[in-house]
Order: sequence, then structure tokens, then C-alpha cells
Amino acid sequence: MRQATAMANATGLVAGYALDALLGDPRRWHPVAGFGRSAGALERRLYRPDRSAGAAFTALAVGAPVLLGAAATLATRRHPAARAALVAAGTWTVLGGRTLRHESRVMARALRRADLPAARARLGHLCGRDPSALDEPELARATVESVAENTSDAVVAPLVWGAVAGLPGLLGYRAANTLDAMVGHRSPRYARFGTPAARLDDLLNLVPSRLTGLLTVAVAPVAHGDRAAAWHVWRRDRADHPSPNAGQCEAAMAGALGVRLGGRNVYFGRSETRPFLGDGPRPEARHLKRAARISGAVGVAALGLAALYPVTVGRLAGATGRAAARGLLRAAGGRSTAGRVLAGSAPVGGGVRAGRRGSGR
Repeated sequence: MRQATAMANATGLVAGYALDALLGDPRRWHPVAGFGRSAGALERRLYRPDRSAGAAFTALAVGAPVLLGAAATLATRRHPAARAALVAAGTWTVLGGRTLRHESRVMARALRRADLPAARARLGHLCGRDPSALDEPELARATVESVAENTSDAVVAPLVWGAVAGLPGLLGYRAANTLDAMVGHRSPRYARFGTPAARLDDLLNLVPSRLTGLLTVAVAPVAHGDRAAAWHVWRRDRADHPSPNAGQCEAAMAGALGVRLGGRNVYFGRSETRPFLGDGPRPEARHLKRAARISGAVGVAALGLAALYPVTVGRLAGATGRAAARGLLRAAGGRSTAGRVLAGSAPVGGGVRAGRRGSGR
């Protein structure tokens, strides 16, 4: 049964990835959009400018999808086909790889036509920067950086948490990542309230972002990139980014494409200046197709690892945990038996009478 369940999770991840690759995000009634609306309503009820309110909001908004996924997992524990179907639906819902690559290619076409108004209008599909004054290199840079970071957020991280924790992992990760996009940014309103959501998202992305960086280095040749240069830039520059995770992805992508990322980012109402990542020229339209190709290759590699995890490392970890639990139970049982023997040895008469009552009924 455990093997069938592991196979069901792996099958669901592969099927969900295939659905995303073929169909992309649902055009109407997207569950993540529905979650965002519900989370927005909850925020309006709970908001106070302090971290305790933000922690309560985060716990409720993330806990509900996790509990829903856990209930569905429990209900399908003896039905592998139903489990696979649910994991496939969940995976399709939370992935965004096809849409990410599509947006990169649309931006590339607009920049190749020198259609800056169309490119500026399209940037909002990828990130929250103010595009009104951006030229071609800055629009291309924003796109490359968004593709790099979102390859982790929208592809690798969901697959990692789906492999490790099944449907609750898929839904919980997407909920936390959505909250970070909603309230985790720096602003007067969310400076304190949004901190718990931002920290949770950082924690959940620690491993996936580093895996994304390593996979980007590994697949660099699919976009005519230099793997050695990508490795060098990733190791040298990944910690320079203010985010503990985004730098892992952006530095590797900069090295793989041979471009320089970073600089001044203007958002609506604020600006940030970030260190440079990489050694080459500023990105151009021609780099965006290559970035999309790298993102797709990283996704396929991450899918392979995620699909293998439930039937390899996951099974080994489960067997180890069960063996440890049995050992603890045996040890506890031994201590309990020893305690009963010692308790029954004094006084002798009381111990005999107690033993007779226990054995007679």
C-alpha cells in the first residue's frame, strides 16, 4: 500500500506538470486567484500594524489549504488512482511554468519590434516594477530576473514540496507564496503585518532556490551557455542579493546567459538599488528566448527529481522513521514491563493479589 501511495504521488506530479506544459494556467476560475480573494477578505478582518496580527493571518491563510490537502490525502489513502488524480490537479493548479515562458517570449517579440509601449504594458504580468520609464535593456533585465526567480517560485519549489509532502505540501507552499506576493513586500501598511508571511516564504524557498541555481548551472548548455561561467558567477554573486533566495536563481541565470543583472529597480512609490550579478553586457531581447529555454530545462530536471523522490528517498525516509518508531515503542514497552515487575515484587502479597485480579478477568 505504501508503495502504491508513493507511485500515486509521483504519477500525479508528472501528470500535473504535463497539464501545465500543455494547457498553462486555467483562464477562468483559477483556484489561486480564488484563494487570493479569500485571503484578501481575511486580511481586511484581521489587519493591525503589528507582527502578531500578521502571524495569525498567515497561520490561518496557510493552515486552511494544508488541512484541506491533509484531509484529501487521508480520504484517498486506500485509493491510489484517486490520490494520483488529486495530486495531478493540485500540481497543475500551483505550477506556472508554461505561463512564465510564454510571457518571456511575448516580451522578446515586443522588444524585437521596438514596441516599447507594448513591452511596458506587458511587464506587469511578470513583476511589480514601474515600467513607465524603462528602456529595452531595463525591460529585458526585469524579464530575465523575473524568469530566474519565478522558475524557483512557480516551478521548482512546488515540485519539491509536492514530492516531500504530497498534496498538503503543494497547497501549503502555493498559499505561503501567494501571501508573500500580497503582503510580504516592504510598504508602510505591511512593514510589520507582512513580516511573518515573508519569513515563511523565505524559509520554504531556502532549498528550492538553491536547487534552482544548481540546475540552472547544469542545464546552461541547452541555451548555448557556459556551465563553468555559470558556476563561477553563481558561487561568487549569489549572496549579494538582498533576498536570501532570489540571488541564488538570478546569479546562476546571469552566468548561464553571460549577462549582468541587478541595478536600480523602481516600484510604484519606492526604489531599490541592488548589487550587480554577472560580468557580461546588459540583457537584450535576444536573451529572453534563451532564459525561457533554461527555465523549461530546469523545470524538467526538477520534475525528474521530484518524481523519483517519493519512490526512493521518500520511501527510505519513511522506512527509517517507522523503524525508529518501533524501536522507541519496544524500548517503552520494555521499561513498562520492568516497572510492572518491580512494582509487583514489593510487597509480595499485594503483588500476587494484583496479578491474580489482572489474570482472572
